[in-house]
Formats: sequence, structure tokens, C-alpha cells
Amino acid sequence: MSKTIYQYVDELPKGGITVNALKSLDVLLPGKWENLVGFTDTIKALTGETDETMIQAIGDRAVYLFNDKSEGYQRAMWLYHTVDSASGALGTAAIANQISDNIPLLGNLVGKVTPKPEQAQSLDLAVKLVAEIVAFCQINGIPGDSIGDFLEALADYGSEAQIRMAALVCFDGLVPLGAPFIEKVLQTVHRAPTDDLEKNPTFKGIDEMIPGEDIGSKRNFIGESVDSVKDWMGSFIADNELTQDKVLDTLSSAVEISKDKLNYAGAFLDIAVKYYAHTGTQTLARRLIERSLAEI
Repeated sequence: MSKTIYQYVDELPKGGITVNALKSLDVLLPGKWENLVGFTDTIKALTGETDETMIQAIGDRAVYLFNDKSEGYQRAMWLYHTVDSASGALGTAAIANQISDNIPLLGNLVGKVTPKPEQAQSLDLAVKLVAEIVAFCQINGIPGDSIGDFLEALADYGSEAQIRMAALVCFDGLVPLGAPFIEKVLQTVHRAPTDDLEKNPTFKGIDEMIPGEDIGSKRNFIGESVDSVKDWMGSFIADNELTQDKVLDTLSSAVEISKDKLNYAGAFLDIAVKYYAHTGTQTLARRLIERSLAEI
């Protein structure tokens, strides 16, 4: 990758649609996330260090670890950014599909190349979850198919990692698909035609990193991943009393989004809210800084 870790962190926005959307989740889950931006400021916030020499040493070590190709940090960063980019392409296609419903000729054209929004959204959520699992494994230096290790860690997810999973549940699950989204996603993963999975922008974006030798084994891994977290997602929703209306009410106070056009809401979030890249960068910064501090 062409950027250093400090460039990624320094370039994180302090405001805008993505940050506002994530802050709306912090209203629902108070105190779970702080928008740490700026590499030096992040080092200070996470370590409590004030000595400039020590701060520089931690930063230098973090840069070295990120640049080390034998480590998985760059691959994890690639995953976080790629799923956001691919998801944006999905959102654009979904909006085109919705617009075409009212234009018969356009509908005939778009319908041939654009999957049904609900199916596409379900596959998108499933593949984003897989990206989270694989990125977790890359960051921690364990095999990419270690769903069990991920589940153990998920129970202790905090800060930007927890808000990222909350965004997955809310922005990719509850808002576009409603309360029964977990069942919809599982059914879609198992029943969708193979061609639809292969053409899904998010799947195509990270196909090379999904465990499995062929499309069948990759589909099985995706299904196993969703099935493994369904109980966690159900408990997360119940424990925080999350509903589609509640999320939309809070979200609409931070981002211009209409509750009466849910078919567009999910697509808009896919296009405009880059929460994976934003919080993923913060997760990588945290892991690198914590490891660097321990090794110095």
C-alpha cells in the first residue's frame, strides 16, 4: 500500500457524514466510541505518554510493523477499505434499480445487470462480516478461517471495533432489511444463485481473501460466519433495545435520511458512510500502538 499508517490516521475526518452517522450510534450506545484522529494524538490518547521521545519511538515502531509485509496489518487495511468501496458500488446499483422501477425501458436494461436490492444487501452484510473476521485474523496473526477465535474476541469488542459491528447490525441490517435481517441474510447466502454471489460487488472486491478453494467452499465459509454470529447479533439488538425505527430516528437527526424511503436509505448509507475504512483504520492504529508500546 502506498500510504503509511500515520497518513491513514492523520487523514481521518473529524466530521462529515461518516462521523455523524457513527456518532448517532454512540447516542444509542453511549460512551462506546471516541473519534480518535491524528497519529500523534492517537498515540497520546491510547498510551497517556507525554514524553516526545517516547511518542516518536512508539510511532516509528508502529510504522515499521505496518510496513512489514510478513505481518497482516496492510492486508487488514486493504480489507477495510475495499469492502467500503465495493459496498458503495452496490449502493449505486441499488439506487439505479429503484429509479428504474418507474421507468419501464430503463427497468428492462438495469434489471438484467442489477440484483434485487434485498438480496444484494443481504449478501453485502454477509461478506462485510467475513471481511471483519479475516481482518481480525490478519491483525492477530492467526489463520484466516479462525471463526472460533473471532467469536471469543467479539465478546470483548470495545471502542471503534464495537461501533463498527454496531454499524454493521444497524446500517447494513436493521435499516435496509428490518428486524428479521439475520434470517434473511442466512437464507440468501444459502439459496442465492452462485452467479449472484459471484457478481456481488462486495464479494468480488475481497474474493481473493475469503477462505476457500472455490465458490462453493467460499459460500460455505460465508454461511458459517453468519451462522456463528447470529446469537451475538440477536443479543446485541435485544440488550440495546435496537429497532429499525429507533435507529432511523437517531440516524435522521445526524444525517439527512428519510424514514419513508427505506429502499433508498440502505443504498445511501452504502454510498456515503464509510464506517469500515474509518473505524478499521482506528482499530489498526490501536493495535499497532499497543503492540509498539509493549515491545519498546
